[in-house]
Amino acid sequence: MKRSSGVRLCATAAVGALSLALVTGCSDEGSKGAGGTDGKPAARALGTAELKKLIVAGGEVPGYKVGAVPATRAKPITTDSAECRPLARVLSGLPPAEAAAQTDRLATQDLKKDPTDDATSLDDMADGKFEDAIKKSMDLDVTTVNLSSYDGDGAAKALASVSAAVRACAGGFDGKQSGTGMKFTKVAESKAAAAGDESVAFEAISEMDGDSAPVYGEVVRHGNTLASYYTVNIGAMMAKKAYSVSPEVVKAQSAKLK
Repeated sequence: MKRSSGVRLCATAAVGALSLALVTGCSDEGSKGAGGTDGKPAARALGTAELKKLIVAGGEVPGYKVGAVPATRAKPITTDSAECRPLARVLSGLPPAEAAAQTDRLATQDLKKDPTDDATSLDDMADGKFEDAIKKSMDLDVTTVNLSSYDGDGAAKALASVSAAVRACAGGFDGKQSGTGMKFTKVAESKAAAAGDESVAFEAISEMDGDSAPVYGEVVRHGNTLASYYTVNIGAMMAKKAYSVSPEVVKAQSAKLK
């Protein structure tokens, strides 16, 4: 049975945008900062154990299931463009710059099945109904949350690198994931959540097999800790429907960092 380009987008996006890399890591304890220029001790990075207590957990984001990031998705996007690298890192579920410590979680929108829905074999569906069913089943936000901590003014500098990258890479950039080439044709700043000390959000248009689809990133600074978010919604991509970084996830995470 012949499928439309929307289903091809589903397949390519599922192994591309949705499988973008998510790597945890770094040390268990942050290094001690040197003294600040004003005579006060410089901000000290939190350790991994401290960040794990602060990151969102199951039951803390209404309408979402929160769990560990699957190890099968631990392949980051790389790019030869140094100025665009902060964006590639955020779109890999990583902090925009190397940090003293980091940890992450995956928040998946929990769409409750309507009890009146009848179970139907996809093989029995006409092409149109098949594609509609696929779109509906995949129309959910999947958001990676990464907390990272920095000594001194490292967090502010890392956030500034994202703002600079959004401007410098407006025309897009090329990258690779697991040796496979990928292309982002456009990057634009988008509306950031009103959270933290400062933040920047962006939309990146990914091109795959002639189809294009948006993915979204956002970085919020809370003191010397960054909360980085990366959201993809395959169903919305297929239906050409607008979506954004999950506001419920940002709100829940920000509340834990106050």
